[in-house]
Amino acid sequence: MREIFRSVRAHGEISRAELSRQTGFSKQTTSEVVGELLSDGWLLEAGQTSGNIGRAATNYMLNGARAHVFGCDLGGTKVSVAIADLTGKVVAEQTLPTSPAGGIAVVDQIVTMFGDMADKGGVQIGSVLYGALGAPGAYDRSQDRLRLVANIEGFEDFDIAARFRQLLGIPVFVENDVTMAAKGELWAGSGNSLASFAFMAFGTGIGLGIVSDGQVVRGARGGAGEIASLPIGGDPFDSRNFRSGTFENAISSAALVQRYKALGGREAETVEDIFDRLAENDPHALSVIDESARLLAMAIVTVCAIVDPEVIITGGSIGSRVELIDRIRAVLPSCTPNPVPLLISSLGSRAALVGAIGTALDNLHATLF
Repeated sequence: MREIFRSVRAHGEISRAELSRQTGFSKQTTSEVVGELLSDGWLLEAGQTSGNIGRAATNYMLNGARAHVFGCDLGGTKVSVAIADLTGKVVAEQTLPTSPAGGIAVVDQIVTMFGDMADKGGVQIGSVLYGALGAPGAYDRSQDRLRLVANIEGFEDFDIAARFRQLLGIPVFVENDVTMAAKGELWAGSGNSLASFAFMAFGTGIGLGIVSDGQVVRGARGGAGEIASLPIGGDPFDSRNFRSGTFENAISSAALVQRYKALGGREAETVEDIFDRLAENDPHALSVIDESARLLAMAIVTVCAIVDPEVIITGGSIGSRVELIDRIRAVLPSCTPNPVPLLISSLGSRAALVGAIGTALDNLHATLF
């Protein structure tokens, strides 16, 4: 039954005869399984096509409304929650500021948002069978704990997945947010046709998601891609860099604003302000963005030496700025003989949320039947 279901999912609409050819099951077995899936509401008839000898063949597709999943992209400043049907179609979505209380209060906030989204989308709570959360930090599955969470207080102190199961009664897969964004690019973004790529996000913080041979790389304790701690842009022996990371402290949004002000730039409270100044040829903004491009180029060369990706996809509030990416492309040949191609994410700020939905669906489909 699972193989038939997966084949329908992969093809969108497919006939019994084609299902039999795709799965290797006999026509009788295929017909029996399709009949069961139809009666249980997992499949729907999707119209008819002409057969090879003129006979009409009925096609089948997934019944999206039969089950749902929820995905969540959690950041230090905002949290996004979406509910999607069995085909991946988003039926409801919401973004709110992250609860400043931190810890368990943030989980409770996500659960409340989930309930609101179910009401908004007309979704029965009982039809939501799986969830996935992308969160800042490295998720250690052996301990069921997040590590290296710099911007949400108290989020390392409890088993997040267990808390969700207690409140919702369903499994929730927890993943690093940038790794989840890489999953989003693999599932439905710029990386869906690539076997090997890296997703580099830089904005409030910095992180890397790695895909190798079509599989997401997590590392022994979920820390693969934690490039915030690279010894670039500062002193790695300075203990003040231990929590956020030496590189993140040099390249984060807050660091860029601080550097701009230190140079004597005009009043600026956000990186957006600095890019606005850049468009006006402000020399201080130019200095900050050029220096950022050099630091990021060094990180990219480091990543390529270890991972050797086909492409690096960039995202985040800073990583999606073409002004910066063009400067990185320009400086890369100065520090490596083989510059890796850079692509700006086609999913933009939604990459991690899309990845969470895709992850929840993959896990659901793997455990059905």
